[in-house]
Amino acid sequence: MQFPGDLRSASASGPVSGQSHHIVYAEDAISTNEIAALASLFPNLVFERLGKKWPEHFRANLNTLIIGVNADSNPEIEKAVNLVRACPPRLSVLVALRNADVASSRALTRAGAADVVPLPASEAVWALAIERLLARDSVPAREQGRKPGQVVALLKGGGGAGATSLGVQAAYQLAAKVGERPGICFADLDLQFGAAALYFDLNEALTVTDCVAVGEVLQETQFATALAAHKSGIRVLAAPREASPLDLLTPQLAEALIAGLRRDFALTIVDLPSVWTAWTSHVLHLADRVVMVTRLSVAHVHLARRQIGILTGQGLDRLPLTLACNAVSGDQQNLLSVKAAERALGRSFDIVLPEDVRAMGAATNQGLPLSEVRRGTKLEKCVGQLANLVATDALTALQSRR
Repeated sequence: MQFPGDLRSASASGPVSGQSHHIVYAEDAISTNEIAALASLFPNLVFERLGKKWPEHFRANLNTLIIGVNADSNPEIEKAVNLVRACPPRLSVLVALRNADVASSRALTRAGAADVVPLPASEAVWALAIERLLARDSVPAREQGRKPGQVVALLKGGGGAGATSLGVQAAYQLAAKVGERPGICFADLDLQFGAAALYFDLNEALTVTDCVAVGEVLQETQFATALAAHKSGIRVLAAPREASPLDLLTPQLAEALIAGLRRDFALTIVDLPSVWTAWTSHVLHLADRVVMVTRLSVAHVHLARRQIGILTGQGLDRLPLTLACNAVSGDQQNLLSVKAAERALGRSFDIVLPEDVRAMGAATNQGLPLSEVRRGTKLEKCVGQLANLVATDALTALQSRR
């Protein structure tokens, strides 16, 4: 990592041998510790500290400039807008914006800023911003015009239905069919009680909070490389580490997120919260299929029927709906039969999965596929049937990306 002192006095002979990207940063934009962290994540980049707040000239071998701007100062915003407009096309400007607001962010973006990062920002947010800059012009020609991936939305028909654990296990089985290619993503959008990252044993996975911090350029995030990878090849977007307000996401941010995931993965399983909001409804309208998981009890059947009614009222009955009844035991069927539940729902279950507390509990607690806990169980076979049922179209796309 280089710190030559001043942008204008640094060598103009080009990047250091073996390096492909030159980044110069202002000290009021990003700290030395954050730069050190980024340097360890991106060893092929050269980071240089800028002597002055903003440069007056632009060196030929400079690729990216990171400047700090205070949104509370109109003169500073205006000066930054003029600086961005004056930059040559080869130079990407990343703005670290203090006291960020929508108007200032849009003004900088419209002027040509490659990205606007609201401060304070975590190391993960900075890493995403750098990732987007590096990937923006490096999409292979074969990737352009590729058919968008499929999005499957997971809905809960009552609390404790086991939708997340079933979705995770279905993803495991699909990943086994396609190897370690980044074809499958599990996105946990349960902002308050999501636990999918724990089920994958990926405690440090990138979270929804990290992603939405980048704002309007969320869609440009290269999720195929930015998201944590499970050993199976599944990429995981984790729920926030702490319970977050449901308005953390908006319909606009949700759409940008889904568009980016659809672009980078042949299949994305989106785990939604139990509550309905404007953005959850929007995600469902963007999905290709809905999977609703419920259990065999009067309360769960009642709530599942209510969910189906909401789907109809929202005009979402056009989507294919897969209805799964989870963790069914003989004792439960003595109290409420599957046929009685189906009559109450007004439709049949697409799949009924048996209860196997020991196998599912061990898999969930250890972050393992069912096959690694106990191979050949009836539950494992039923999960495989569910996976094939909801991902038939995506499997073809997954195989074509190999």
